Amino acid sequence: MTSPTPRPSSPPQPPNPVRSPGGGSTSATRPALIWIALGLVYVLWGSTYLGIRVAVESMPPLLSAALRFAAAAVVLAVVLRLRGGRGALRVDRRQLGSAALVGMLLLAGGNGLVVLAESGPPGTALPSGVAALLVATVPLLVVLLRAVTGDRPRAWTFVGVTLGFVGLVLLVLPGGSGAVPLVGALTVVAGATSWSVGSFLAGRLPMPTDPFVATVYEMVAGAAVLALLGAGRGELTGLDPAAITTRSWVALGYLTVAGSLVAFTAYVWLLQHAPISLVSTYAYVNPAVAVALGALLVAEPVTPPVLLGGAVIVAGVALVVTTERPRRPTTERPRRPAVDEPTG
Repeated sequence: MTSPTPRPSSPPQPPNPVRSPGGGSTSATRPALIWIALGLVYVLWGSTYLGIRVAVESMPPLLSAALRFAAAAVVLAVVLRLRGGRGALRVDRRQLGSAALVGMLLLAGGNGLVVLAESGPPGTALPSGVAALLVATVPLLVVLLRAVTGDRPRAWTFVGVTLGFVGLVLLVLPGGSGAVPLVGALTVVAGATSWSVGSFLAGRLPMPTDPFVATVYEMVAGAAVLALLGAGRGELTGLDPAAITTRSWVALGYLTVAGSLVAFTAYVWLLQHAPISLVSTYAYVNPAVAVALGALLVAEPVTPPVLLGGAVIVAGVALVVTTERPRRPTTERPRRPAVDEPTG
């Protein structure tokens, strides 16, 4: 799920190199490197929706998600330990509890529900491109959470939110042979809501100061809850590892490496070297990438309602992202990013 657009009122973070008025680092960063990193975030995060669909073809959905995040957590923890020594992963109890809560909301609630929506027999499973379009509503939901808690987003932000939710209604309206499965769509919306709450709380709870350390504990907590929920759904009953196809294993490996490690690292690097208004464009580029890949690689139908509803959602998200860019230069560290999109 797309993580929310950073906002000027985010709580102060530990010191970071001074950033330029555009939001990027004052040190000269080669534009080519920025666009390479941005391209990785665009394509890899956009492709994770398709990766999920392929992985769950022969894997139990929640257990496969648990395995993915557990593996990514181990790899990231080892890298941090080698880089920072024995104390690299040390956090206090409050930080650990906050990271665990956020991880459960982001990964068990957000990602887990997306995985469930994309699993199932043909006709009931939600197409990966449609799931990506519905997940794109996360920045809109975060704006609503901010408004409910007393923040005052700009007027144009509310226009974008309204436009985005009109698109959501257009996307899930019943009718026609290519109608979007309503149960799957509502499941993804519930996942987007969970992801939005987790993203919203991540900026208000005492989180570990290093975003990579926070990610390790979020992934561990999310993987543990996903495994328990999967076992509770009976996914272990009759599980035959030999029946899992090579295609699904490859997809799971791709999700772990490309979605949870490479793209996330590129995203964190971008937050420190590029204008935030540019970085935030992934929020409406990822759905376009997901729809295109689903249509090209697995022949997912792209019907007129999907095109219309998706276009309206993306337009609303684009308006919110551009309106919510910082009003003035800042010397604060960029916000702690969410682990990934709900797919990632």
